[in-house]
Amino acid sequence: MPSYRPPKIASSEITPRQIYVRRREFLGAAALGAMGLYSAGKASAAALSAVESKYKVDEKPTPIKDVTTYNNFYEFGLDKGDPAALSGDFKPLPWTIKVDGMVNKPGTFDLEALIKEFPIEERTYRMRCVEAWSMVIPWDGFPLASLLDKVEPLGSAKYVAFETVVRPEEMPGQKGFFQSLDWPYVEGLRLDEARHPLTLLAVGLYGETLPNQNGAPIRLVVPWKYGFKGIKSIVRITLTDQQPKNTWQVTNPQEYGFYANVNPAVDHPRWSQATERRIGESGFFGASRHPTLPFNGYADEVASLYAGMDLKANF
Repeated sequence: MPSYRPPKIASSEITPRQIYVRRREFLGAAALGAMGLYSAGKASAAALSAVESKYKVDEKPTPIKDVTTYNNFYEFGLDKGDPAALSGDFKPLPWTIKVDGMVNKPGTFDLEALIKEFPIEERTYRMRCVEAWSMVIPWDGFPLASLLDKVEPLGSAKYVAFETVVRPEEMPGQKGFFQSLDWPYVEGLRLDEARHPLTLLAVGLYGETLPNQNGAPIRLVVPWKYGFKGIKSIVRITLTDQQPKNTWQVTNPQEYGFYANVNPAVDHPRWSQATERRIGESGFFGASRHPTLPFNGYADEVASLYAGMDLKANF
C-alpha cells in the first residue's frame, strides 16, 4: 500500500484503494428521503416512542439532512450519496434476526416484537468514520446486551459475529460480476464489548425509524469504534469462541483490524487520524475540524476493556 501520508484528507474523502480501483457506475436512481417502515408497499418513516437516556453528549447534533444523505453503505453504492439515492426499493419489513451459536436459547426473532419487548432509548453519540469525518447522531434503540441476555450465551462464548442481509434485487451494490466487497458484510465484537452498556442496536434516529440508507431496520452502533464497525441491516448474530474476521479486515488487513478503536495516535497508513472533519459544520477555511479523542471521547467508559493491550498492534 502507498506509504505517502497527505497532510489532510480531501473534501471529497478518501475511499480505500481496493474499492476505488474497482469503482463502477451504479445505474438507476430512487427518490431521496428518509426511508423507514414499509406500509402497504410504500416507504414511510414512523415515529418511535423512546425514553431519554443518560448517554448523551453535550454537542450539537448533525443536521438530519446530512445524517441521511452522507453515508457509507456499499450494498447500495460506493459514493456517499448512493445509499440515499439507490435504496428506495429496499424493503425493511417484515424483518427477523437469527441469533445462534453458543447460546442456551437460540432463536429467530421478529424485529417488531423485540421493539415492543425492549424499551427504546434515545442516545446521542459521536460517530467517527475511519475516513476522518464525524457526526453527532441522536439514535433510538436498545442495548445489544438485552438481546444477548434473552438467548443466554454459554460460558465458552468469547465473541459475537454479525451478518448483513444479501438482497441483490433490492441492493444494487450487490449486483454484477465485479463486486466491491464479499457479501454478506460481516462484523464482530468481543463478548465484553458487545455486552457493554454503550453498545446499541439502533432501530431509529432523530425519533423516527431508520432510513434505508442508514441501515434499516436495525444496525449496530459502537460509539468508541470507527463507523465501519456499525454493521447495518442485520439478519444474523452468532455467538462463537473464535474471533470473527470482519469484512474490511479480510479485504485489507494492513489498513483495517478487528478492534477499530478510535485512536488519534495510530494513523491510517494513508492519512492522519489526529483530527476529523465534522459533517454539517462550517469553519473559517471550510469544514470545521475537531481534534480526535481517544476512544472517540468514551475512554472513561471503555478504556478498561483494553488494559494491558498494545493498541497499535491491536488496531
